Amino acid sequence: MAGRITTGLMLAASLALASCGGWSDKGQPPRTDDRIVVQPQPSLVTVPVEAELGDLARAMERNVPRQLWRINQRDQICVASKGVDLGIATVKTPKIKCNIVGEVTRGSIRVGGSGKELRFSFPLTAVIRAEDIGGILKRETATAKAMAHAVVRLELEKDWTPRGTVKLSYDWLTEPHVDFMGQKIRLTEPAERELAPIIAKLERELPGELGKIGIRRQIGQAWASAFTSVVLNERNPPVWMRITPRELQYGGYEVANGRLRLRLGMRALTETYVGKRPRPRPATALPPMVPLAGTPGELAFFLPVFAEYGELEPVLIRALRKRSRRPFMVPGLEPVDATFKAATIYGTTGGRIAVGLTFTAHERGSRTPTSGTVWMTGKPANAEDSRRVGFTDFGVTGTTDMTGGDLILDMMNAPGVAPMIAELLAQNFERDYAELLGKVDQAIAAKRSGDIVIHADLKRARTGQLQAAGAGLYLPVWASGTASVTIAP
Repeated sequence: MAGRITTGLMLAASLALASCGGWSDKGQPPRTDDRIVVQPQPSLVTVPVEAELGDLARAMERNVPRQLWRINQRDQICVASKGVDLGIATVKTPKIKCNIVGEVTRGSIRVGGSGKELRFSFPLTAVIRAEDIGGILKRETATAKAMAHAVVRLELEKDWTPRGTVKLSYDWLTEPHVDFMGQKIRLTEPAERELAPIIAKLERELPGELGKIGIRRQIGQAWASAFTSVVLNERNPPVWMRITPRELQYGGYEVANGRLRLRLGMRALTETYVGKRPRPRPATALPPMVPLAGTPGELAFFLPVFAEYGELEPVLIRALRKRSRRPFMVPGLEPVDATFKAATIYGTTGGRIAVGLTFTAHERGSRTPTSGTVWMTGKPANAEDSRRVGFTDFGVTGTTDMTGGDLILDMMNAPGVAPMIAELLAQNFERDYAELLGKVDQAIAAKRSGDIVIHADLKRARTGQLQAAGAGLYLPVWASGTASVTIAP
């Protein structure tokens, strides 16, 4: 029975202490630990996949045989019959027949072009023999040279396999012929008869060879490598952008300076994370080709201009100590002197910040000081596209550790005190905003990630509504610019 009475007395004493302000957490706003969460931003990043035309020439070298064709024509008229004036009569010389045999080989392939045309050029060398010439001569040999030109226009299939149309032509540099009995036996016509089906065969087969030059491999490499995360700001706070490709679009190509450049647009989601680097999403298989829609090169992403609460605390306490050199005027009381000891600031519920001020106060003429912590909350606010911070609904919400009466609560509720503290908390993010944009612009000017290099240039930025999160006070900034992804050498 005595034990129960003792327990009851202890409980009553505890409640009495609580009613006198001794309960440590009474009136303190809850602390939140929410993170900054940003919706992904759609972007259409330029992906100028390039192929050296020298690689194209080497691929053609591997796939176009050195000996292009052989010639074997029997009983060809090598010298036509013609009239010979003998003075007393005109007689016709007999037709002289022969067999035309030989082979045509090619030299090294050179490649160039401009605009939409690829041009392959390679020398042809024909070694042609006229055999059994009219039963008189056994063999005469002629060497001829020509330059072949292949004009190629590319197309990409849905699976990114290159195809093309080829138009082949050639020009004789030295016409094939042999000299016989003072006559020039021209071998051009029989040679061209043999050349025609070979030209047609090359025109049929060369487009298929284009699929072996590695364009699809490079496109697939660019696609897979673009699943990455790049740093936008290294510290204070660390900011990362995760890129997740969704679609690859094709808008044609151009040939310039010895390179074949494909005009691609990679539609991707860009997500911004504050803190640790986010793990890139797993790369998906190269999707089917989609025609380019819109102007590629637009990169959109989010940036937080960030102020940690710990950075605001010493600023506020210094300002309050300076203000406390003058007494506070509280209606119905003598001037009140205050000594501020500490400031605590953190994020609380409803997108608000909590401010706890620990101080002592005493009314002039009184020897009984009051001490404790007064808690205030307010919601950060700013005008549209403004970096100037303010607070709305800022006021006292509770107290903790109160001793000696309600003087500090009366002082904080006095006219003009809460607005003054809100004003001391207000700051201008303009300098931080400009500094962050400068750091980000420099950070992503040429950022290598694996096998790709991301080139970006900031062009525009706008600020949103100031927000309070568990980690700090931040001003959201949506930035856009131009960006491209290239394969690193």
